[in-house]
Amino acid sequence: MTTKIKANLSTRVAPTERFHPPARYTFAALLLSKFGPPLEPIDLLISARWVIPIEPVNRVLEHHAIAIREGRILALLPTAEAKTRYAPIEHIDRPQHVLLPGFVNAHTHAAMTLLRGAAENAGFDAWLKEKIWPLESRWQSPEFVRDGLELGIAGMVASGTTCFAEQYLFPDVVAHTAGQMHMRACVGVPVIDMPTAWASSIGEYINKGLALRDDYRNDPLITTAFAPHAPYTVTDSALERIRGYVDEIEIPVMMHLHESPPECGGIERPIARLERLGLLTPLFSAVHMTQ
Repeated sequence: MTTKIKANLSTRVAPTERFHPPARYTFAALLLSKFGPPLEPIDLLISARWVIPIEPVNRVLEHHAIAIREGRILALLPTAEAKTRYAPIEHIDRPQHVLLPGFVNAHTHAAMTLLRGAAENAGFDAWLKEKIWPLESRWQSPEFVRDGLELGIAGMVASGTTCFAEQYLFPDVVAHTAGQMHMRACVGVPVIDMPTAWASSIGEYINKGLALRDDYRNDPLITTAFAPHAPYTVTDSALERIRGYVDEIEIPVMMHLHESPPECGGIERPIARLERLGLLTPLFSAVHMTQ
């Protein structure tokens, strides 16, 4: 019996290789549970030369690892300690890398990646109204949004971004594509006082948005928000309807605001108008705010 045990121990494979035995135990963990201190089975151990956590703040940890089981981080601890405590199905070691939480892009039009470079030298109003809107009216389609979003997400992943807030047409396509690519996203439902390829009236925008919210209410990666385009493209009555849903179901709102001098040249500043309409709540995200 002793000889057999020694033979098994001498031929066991490295813990870095992937196994799928019953109860998610590696072969090494099974042996140690019988013949030595038990190791806790986990799905994944990621170790790196440096780890920059959210907490504690302003700390860089050297030679640390994170233990993950069923998609959740169980522990952040020194790598040497992790190896004596856990039996991972997979171990990813990055001895020359920094491990840190993914970046968050708080405002994107990722599908517009396909329009990159269009009218770069135009001023904002001319760029938007004379160049971008005509191009969008020509090319808007679910396929356009899907292809542009896939390209945009590829760029985000390459830069370390793992979560983004998207404001564009066909939010149903945005939500589906982001989910398929395992990206975390807040999908803004567009509301604008003009017809587009996705909806033709304020009521249709809002109703489709509420349906999308219901579809993704329990999704672990996708959340939804109303995204009225801008103060100059959405009427008071539409904004009041949105505010009603904010009060009723606590849905977030994202909106372009104070992004150009002409927008702020009226008698009532846009932010004062939104305050009057009751939209400036903790659920409101003002995008740009350069003026």
